[in-house]
Amino acid sequence: MKLHTSIKIFRGIARRYSSNSEKADVVVIGAGVVGIAVAREVAMRVGREVLVIESAPTFGSGSSSRNSEVIHAGIYYPTNSLKARLCVRGRHLAYEYCREHGIPHKQIGKLIVATRPSEIPMLSELMRRGTENGVEGLRMLNGEEAMRLEPQLQCTKALLSPVSGIIDTHSFMLSLLGEAENHGAIFSYNTSVIGGECVGGRLQLHVSDTQALRNSPLKPDLILSPRLVVNSAGLSALPLCNRIRGLDNGLLPRPYYARGCYFTLSNVKPPFHHLIYPIPEDGGLGVHVTLDLNGHLKFGPDVEWIHGPDDVSCFLNLFDYSVCGDRATRFYPEIRKYYPHLRDGSLEPGYAGIRPKLSGPKQPPTDFMIQGEDIHGVPGLVNLFGIESPGLTASMAIAEHVAATLSR
Repeated sequence: MKLHTSIKIFRGIARRYSSNSEKADVVVIGAGVVGIAVAREVAMRVGREVLVIESAPTFGSGSSSRNSEVIHAGIYYPTNSLKARLCVRGRHLAYEYCREHGIPHKQIGKLIVATRPSEIPMLSELMRRGTENGVEGLRMLNGEEAMRLEPQLQCTKALLSPVSGIIDTHSFMLSLLGEAENHGAIFSYNTSVIGGECVGGRLQLHVSDTQALRNSPLKPDLILSPRLVVNSAGLSALPLCNRIRGLDNGLLPRPYYARGCYFTLSNVKPPFHHLIYPIPEDGGLGVHVTLDLNGHLKFGPDVEWIHGPDDVSCFLNLFDYSVCGDRATRFYPEIRKYYPHLRDGSLEPGYAGIRPKLSGPKQPPTDFMIQGEDIHGVPGLVNLFGIESPGLTASMAIAEHVAATLSR
């Protein structure tokens, strides 16, 4: 299929192209920040014709727009893991890209704080791990030093990461998308990949008009046969693979979903100038302080495990993103561990996001999982599983990794 005709095909898919079969060169499933970065890298560096299929009406409307907008340093992740290597590389690429393209960002630095003596060994472990990962400028501060930097802070000890920062995610994605399109990539919105099958050593994708999925079973309107496929579908990446006939489901990890809420600080001058993070907790990095580029402050996310979303909910992103005001009662005691002067009634509901995870409650954190043909045996398919934090930071490095895989 010539990519310049794909938009016509997908817009009228349910009405005019039932049971049709078309070919394509490279298909990227998902137009979140990672999918956009992959499309740009493959179109620019590898010179392929790229079609990006996105179930939503626009790009970046899932996890990519519901996070802390933090550029991570690369501290938390085991040495030589994909998260460690791609976060550090991705951070350098992101800062360089932001400077060259005028993307709003700010390297404001971060303090990871121990609020009681029992947390100090974990802080020391993070210092060791971050240093081994190549994170620049890490420095351990005693409580007095940290509280001189942030007078509203209360802590016993803190790890300063000067290279951490914040970014305007929408502007970042929009710029990457523009470059992808300038190099021939085409984005088809309101279009869902709902499954597929391996036929004759080649993957066939089952594609449907997104609106049709709301009123009918998961039935394809078009069979698409690409040469190369990058599954960057985020929350639906694993449910999609479970609906591909001929793909060994025994090689697929179990998906977990963690919902996280954010609360904003109302009618108060922001008390902090750095990102403030507690010691990591089960399923996340703890309820932390994030500033946006306008100086507004938010706290979050917490961790709420979601069990058993159905395939349609995953494909159409039908998760509950509402934030109940009563949930603030769980935030106050967590925040007051490092910000004791937080006043009652000062937290207002912000927004929520869902993280696609590969480990569940009480399980140790897992690495990114990037599956190529050498693992699953399907020629031309690259699966991206568990791309949660630091996925935004690592996005351009993930794109490099995927492009190198495809070029082989």
